[in-house]
Amino acid sequence: MSELSPPVTASGATLRGGLIAAIFLMATSAIGPGFITQTATFTARLGSAFAFAILASILIDFVVQMNVWRITALTGRRASETANAAIPGAGYLLSVLVIFGGLVFNVGNIAGSGLGLNAMIGLDPKIGGALSALLAIGIFLSHRAGLLLDRIIVVLGILMIAMTVFVAIVSNPPVGEALRQTVLPSTVDFAAITTIVGGTVGGYITYAGAHRLLDKGLTGAANLPAITRGALSGIAVTGVMRFVLFLAILGVTASGVTLDLASQTANPAAQAFQAAAGQWGLRVFGIIFWAAAITSVIGAAYTSVSFMTVFRPMDDRARNVATVIFIAVSLAIYLALGTAPAALLVFAGGFNGLILPIGLTIFTWIGFARSDLMGGYRYSRPLLALSVIVCALTWYMGLKSVSTIFAFLSA
Repeated sequence: MSELSPPVTASGATLRGGLIAAIFLMATSAIGPGFITQTATFTARLGSAFAFAILASILIDFVVQMNVWRITALTGRRASETANAAIPGAGYLLSVLVIFGGLVFNVGNIAGSGLGLNAMIGLDPKIGGALSALLAIGIFLSHRAGLLLDRIIVVLGILMIAMTVFVAIVSNPPVGEALRQTVLPSTVDFAAITTIVGGTVGGYITYAGAHRLLDKGLTGAANLPAITRGALSGIAVTGVMRFVLFLAILGVTASGVTLDLASQTANPAAQAFQAAAGQWGLRVFGIIFWAAAITSVIGAAYTSVSFMTVFRPMDDRARNVATVIFIAVSLAIYLALGTAPAALLVFAGGFNGLILPIGLTIFTWIGFARSDLMGGYRYSRPLLALSVIVCALTWYMGLKSVSTIFAFLSA
């Protein structure tokens, strides 16, 4: 177990660079194929009432991310080490859950890459998923290819935002009704809230940005104000993007278009973009969706494998081998399952939403009772009170929605 890192007061440039890296990592992890498909699926099912689920998910995301980022910075340790120090054995439990949740995410990500190629060139999703997984392994093993893809994904990310805003405008969604149902919903769907929370901060995503802060040396109480602003910025980016995507798809479904949610080639978000922007919209969306999926395959595998080091030390070569095996196992599971790819993506978010309260409970306990792990810092009581409320809420939602979430596997 590592020693407690001393507080570091970062320079302005280092602080900004570290926070931008952490925000970008969290946002790109959250805005993946699961994010897009979950939003499209529940918008098609719930209509304007899904606006309340989005608001609830943003508030929950805020509390989860704020506490995990701040406590990680104060302890100066990775999540699994912190959990083990606070409650013996808890770090091993957290690692098992994150690794397994990451595996579920990655099966969904490979499914998403298949859907992206299907929208782009009409390729069968199973074949597209297999080719994409093999390409992801090649990209991971080649640092130059990975760097090139990182640069391409920034351009595609900007294109995705611009295209989504365009579709939101031309689809002419019922904005007034959506705003009303944001606070006065006709339906409250706990499975929808659990799923989109899991798709945004569930599983490995919760810790990806926090661990990035550690890598940049941004620890200690002196950096908490900037870290807090960074967490807020990351949640704001994903929250705004989710609401814009919701409005874009709501406009399409409100016009009378019925989206396919169950077939083996179902891709509700792609159908919505095609309905609003024609064939070119479908093809461009396919490119964006595939790029988001392929980077998510690599990111989920790499971050999940980083939690394996709590069980035994691993050098760079061992971690690379483990990451390749992780992707290969994810592909094998995807090819063996008969579940529709879109349903897999929704299930992945839901499953990680179910395991989220376990990690949040551990971190809330650390904030309340283990100031010794935080260098004697007395953690904010108002934030802890919010964390307790969110803990109870996520446990309740998980229990209410577990059967609905697992039903997606039979879709």
